[in-house]
Amino acid sequence: MTRKMRLLPLIGATYFMVAGGPYGLEDIIGKAGYGRALILLLVIPFVWSLPTSLMVGELASSIPEEGGYYIWVRRALGPFWGFQEAWLSLAASIFDMAIYPVTFVLYLSRIAPALTAGNRGTLWALAVVLGCCLWNLRGAKAVGNGSLWLFAALLSPFVVLIAAGLFRVFTHGPAWSTFSAPVDTPDLAGAVSVCLWNYMGWDNASTVAQEVEDPQRTYPRAMLSAAVLVAFTYVLPLAAVALAGIPAGQFSTGAWADAARQLGGPGLAFAVVLGGTISGAGMFNALMMSYTRIPYALAKEGLLPRAFTRVTPTGVPWLSVLLCAIAWALALRLTFERLISIDLVLYGAALLLEFISLAVLRHRAPEMPRPFRIPGGTLVAAAIGICPAALIAFALYAARDEKVAGIPALAFAGIVAITGPVIYLLARQFRTPAQSASGSEQ
Repeated sequence: MTRKMRLLPLIGATYFMVAGGPYGLEDIIGKAGYGRALILLLVIPFVWSLPTSLMVGELASSIPEEGGYYIWVRRALGPFWGFQEAWLSLAASIFDMAIYPVTFVLYLSRIAPALTAGNRGTLWALAVVLGCCLWNLRGAKAVGNGSLWLFAALLSPFVVLIAAGLFRVFTHGPAWSTFSAPVDTPDLAGAVSVCLWNYMGWDNASTVAQEVEDPQRTYPRAMLSAAVLVAFTYVLPLAAVALAGIPAGQFSTGAWADAARQLGGPGLAFAVVLGGTISGAGMFNALMMSYTRIPYALAKEGLLPRAFTRVTPTGVPWLSVLLCAIAWALALRLTFERLISIDLVLYGAALLLEFISLAVLRHRAPEMPRPFRIPGGTLVAAAIGICPAALIAFALYAARDEKVAGIPALAFAGIVAITGPVIYLLARQFRTPAQSASGSEQ
């Protein structure tokens, strides 16, 4: 019996790496209103998600190796830039991964406030980290299969919410005016940034390529299927609550529960809140599987101790899982809020390296087998990254006034990014001969 993920579990895991349900859309609605939010959620997939998923589909099927995007960039641009790709991704994870256990606690507090009072909230967050760590140690197949069950549990309340919204539309008529109703503090640039954040992460699934059955065929199908699935599960709930006449101005983090209470009563509100806990745990679990393969790939190249290459019988790099879990657990108490600008700087830089690698490999290795190939030549491969690059630039410009630790958030993220070359030089300095022998390029 295969221990590898098949198509549906990979789609489920990818869904949680990118979306985790409609949670997170509240700020888009609150900043832009229903009409503009709907336009953003329909347009962004074509200029952001589709180019990225096509790029991932081609590179993952051409180079189906453990480590995914790190291996792609290393092969196209050399070991230095490969290491920067890995560093940017791991650094971004520190700012990103601590959010999901905290999200779990946030929604749990709405169900049972006494359970999360005082330091109990931190203990629950640590329990999420520990539980996902144990889950990940069972293997990628277990994570993928679990993602399917979590997906069904997460979206079930929203199916009822959509039905309740449509029933109100049928009985009271559609509230078309809500689509054009203004919000109190419009912030279209902020809405675009939040929308990009909610649609990013397509490359994360690539790092477990050796744990996927027939990756050459499975990855392209999984990427495109997940892209459609994410867009639908974003757009349909938004359209339903808008047509039902719920004001956009009341939307902020956690507002889905309030909308569910208005449309379906306290029982549906409870189910939506419970879904929020599933979203937080499911996203952390799937992303843990993704990020922990990067230290494993670095160790195989000799840039980390060889102990990181040791795996369980199910192929899990257990030391990487444990140490990454500890790092993310230590970040739970950090006081900085989720700054989308930091995520976009680090993730955006890594993503651009991947698009550059796509074009470089098309030029330098035209003979490389490509089971899935984006139609067109090298120029098309280069042009496909233009829209994502432009969106990243816009989001960074929009976030120019945000601050963290008393300095501009973009400068803070820049400091984190330029630390990568220093760490690379140190890693090269302490690389042992035995480890060097395991690498293929110098």
